[in-house]
Amino acid sequence: MISLISPSEVKAPTSIAVGSFDGLHEGHRRLIATVVKNSQYTPTIASFWPHPREVLFGETRLRLDLPEEKLPLLDSLGIEQLVLIPFNKELSKLSANNFLKNVLINQLQTKSISVGENFRFGYKRRGDINTIKKSIKNQNIVLNIVPLLEDQYGRISSSRVRELLLNHDLENARKLLQRPYNFSGKIVKGKGLGKEIGCPTANLEIDGRKFLPGEGVYAAWSFTEGSKIKLPSVMNLGPQPTIDPLSPSAVEVHLIDKNINLYGLKLKIQPIKKIRSQIKFSNLRELSKQIFKDIDMAKEIFNNIE
Repeated sequence: MISLISPSEVKAPTSIAVGSFDGLHEGHRRLIATVVKNSQYTPTIASFWPHPREVLFGETRLRLDLPEEKLPLLDSLGIEQLVLIPFNKELSKLSANNFLKNVLINQLQTKSISVGENFRFGYKRRGDINTIKKSIKNQNIVLNIVPLLEDQYGRISSSRVRELLLNHDLENARKLLQRPYNFSGKIVKGKGLGKEIGCPTANLEIDGRKFLPGEGVYAAWSFTEGSKIKLPSVMNLGPQPTIDPLSPSAVEVHLIDKNINLYGLKLKIQPIKKIRSQIKFSNLRELSKQIFKDIDMAKEIFNNIE
C-alpha cells in the first residue's frame, strides 16, 4: 500500500500529475493511466493540502475522498506515491514557471507531466498547458495532454458527482466514480433513545472535511473495520426533528437483525438508496413505528439487489 509522503520524501525521478483528483472519477482515471504508462519513472500524484481555495478565500472544501481514503484507490490504479504539497499563501504567490521549475522539476524530478486540457496553475492560475510547453522546451520531459471526458449529460467532474449525491442519486454517482460512494466514522456514545424504542443505533463521528450525501433515511451497507462482510442497515443522515430539533446533523446507523457491540469501532457506510426524507413525528411511538417500516423497505431494497 502506498503512503502519504511529503515532497522531501519523494522517490524520483517521477511521472507525475498534479491536482486534487477528488473522487477519482472516470476522467481522473484516464489521466492517471498516462502517468502509469511511463513505467521507467515512479508513477506519482501530487496534491495540495489544504485546498488552495480554503487558504485563499476561506472556503470550506469538503472532499469526496480524504487523502488516506485515496491511497487504496490510487494503489489499485498503479500509482506508487501520493505527495501532499503543503499549500500556504507563500506558495500561492509562486509564478507558474517557478512552480514548474522549483517544485515539479527540481524537487520532484519529473520526467513526464500529465494534465487535463483545461489545467491551470501558479499565481492567480495564470499557467496553462502552453506555459508547460514553453518551460520544458529543450528539456528531457514529456508532456501528456488528456482531453476532458464528457458523456451525454456533459463534462464528468467532481462537482457533478457532488450534485448527484446531494440529490440522493447514488446510482449515477456510482457510475461516474466507477465504484460505490462511502464514508467512515468512529462509533461514539449517543443518547440511547434508539435502544429505548427497540431500534438501537450506532452514532458515527465523521471527519468534518468529508462530503456527505443529501439528508434523509437510507438503506445502506455497513462494514466493520477491516471486514468485507456487508451488514444490511438503515441510516439516518441529518438532524433529529422528533427527538431534538435544534441538534446538528448526525449520522446514525441501525444494523438490521444484528446485535453487535460497535462502540469504539470504526464503521464504513455505503449508502444504497434513499428511503424517505426526514419527518417530525408527534411522539417517540410514532417514530418507532416509522423506523420499523423503514427497516422493511430497506430489506426489500437489499433483496432486489442481491
